[in-house]
Amino acid sequence: MTQLLDVKTADELADFAEKLADAASDVTMKWFRKKVDIVNKEDEHFDPVTVADRDAETAIRALIEQHYPDHGIIGEEHGIKEANSAFTWVLDPVDGTRAFISGLPTWGTLIALLFNGIPVIGVIEQPYLRERYVGKPGIATLNGEPITTRPCTSLAVATISTTDPALFRGKDKDAFMRLLDASRLVRYGMDCYAYAILSSGYMDVVAETGLQIYDMMALIPIIRGAGGIAVSWTGAENPGEDGTLLALGDSALYRDTLDLLRH
Repeated sequence: MTQLLDVKTADELADFAEKLADAASDVTMKWFRKKVDIVNKEDEHFDPVTVADRDAETAIRALIEQHYPDHGIIGEEHGIKEANSAFTWVLDPVDGTRAFISGLPTWGTLIALLFNGIPVIGVIEQPYLRERYVGKPGIATLNGEPITTRPCTSLAVATISTTDPALFRGKDKDAFMRLLDASRLVRYGMDCYAYAILSSGYMDVVAETGLQIYDMMALIPIIRGAGGIAVSWTGAENPGEDGTLLALGDSALYRDTLDLLRH
């Protein structure tokens, strides 16, 4: 999959993705740990959005429209612009808005580029910590330096994560509890930052359900570029359709983890 895009084009577009991250950070850092109005987007549960979410995506989209007007855009806050090319950007201006409004630096701006539907470039931007994770074919970096996942040959010694176990329902909850029971340590509430930490070699498994396309596409090139695995809970190599994402730092965990998550 990663050979679909030539190296020169991938490098140019990854550089542009970093410019988009700069533009988003200029907005989000004006509002982080500041007084900000909060709007709940949902009736059934608390799903907050702020001016930081909306304005950061506006800034990103303006640059894409200026430099690549034929590219498609899928954004959490401002919807879909259809593509007139093979490229589509997928944007989550503040992944982890609950963390953002709580003053916790585990949120991030997610920027992905799909080529013929495949995520080939991804950025996780955490401007408060001054950390920028970039994935493209064959490599992942943190602030320009290569990163790799760590070896972990058994779930019995693995550190795992999910954002909130209360978000699981029914069979998904049962499956995660099996994974939890098989692992050594669990950390919650990290949103996209858990995937960054896994890609850097400090965690081993992240499993989540109920995700939207903009929640996961930016994560996949980073995880894979760092040597990890990113699949759905059924093992599909193109996660997204069923809203599940499984990230593994070591392929040795693949079969045992999928067996535990199988419904």
